[in-house]
Amino acid sequence: MRIGIHGKDFQNKSPRFILKVLSALQEHKIETWVSDKFLKIVKTPQVADFKLKIFDHSSNLRNLDFFLSLGGDGTLLESVTYIGKAETPILGINTGRLGFLATNSREDSEAAIASLVKGNFTIDSRSLLKLISTPKLFGNLNFALNDFTIIKKDSSAMITVHVSVDGRLLNSYWADGIIVSTPTGSTGYSLSCGGPLVYPESESFIITPVSPHNLGTRPIIVSDKSEITFQIEGRSKKYIVSLDSRVETIDESVKLKVKKERFYVNLVQLQGQHYFSTLRQKLNWGLDIRN
Repeated sequence: MRIGIHGKDFQNKSPRFILKVLSALQEHKIETWVSDKFLKIVKTPQVADFKLKIFDHSSNLRNLDFFLSLGGDGTLLESVTYIGKAETPILGINTGRLGFLATNSREDSEAAIASLVKGNFTIDSRSLLKLISTPKLFGNLNFALNDFTIIKKDSSAMITVHVSVDGRLLNSYWADGIIVSTPTGSTGYSLSCGGPLVYPESESFIITPVSPHNLGTRPIIVSDKSEITFQIEGRSKKYIVSLDSRVETIDESVKLKVKKERFYVNLVQLQGQHYFSTLRQKLNWGLDIRN
């Protein structure tokens, strides 16, 4: 069995935790691959004793059986950029804070690895969105698991974003920006801007304005079979676009279109885990603060 690892933003307890993970993989005789960025963070004499193979964004990871993301949700989103079309199943081990995507605790990491070896898991396939732009932005990483955003660059005037769905004008949003999220991303930036929670299997995009001037403007859910195009206007000549945590600056001449990506992200769900239970646990659904 071959397993890849990526991680970042480690805290004081991390060196011991990393050694525990590597030791568990070695105990199961698993061939271990690590990202070049991850190795720079954890490179110590103890880690050097393990036989590790290195990969980067140019590597083809189709030969890996699983992928471990060690960190928070941001780390898992970054792990997706390494895997891409390979669709290698990802197990997220949370060393951060919320951990909505990386649902397994660091304390349970050894048991989680054992579950992978024994096959005690299911796969939760999540759709991605793809950005098509002229000129091309983000190189070969023009996809996102969570969301695509257009945001004003400075703090002065609002911007106007004309949004069309399948060639028909949806709305001209006078706002600080616009978010297009996948169902997975509905629990992220879109949620904080008033967007709805959307079940991952809903096959949809959520279009959510950021601080709209017109209070009657609300989020809308459309089919992920749709193609969404954008035209930007504003006093500022520069705007910020993002795919998950990756950011570029553009002007209004750039043509932007979002559609569904052809490949998926496969999240490993261990026994007892489900999207609904994660909602209740992470968002405190059903919690009565009086008791």
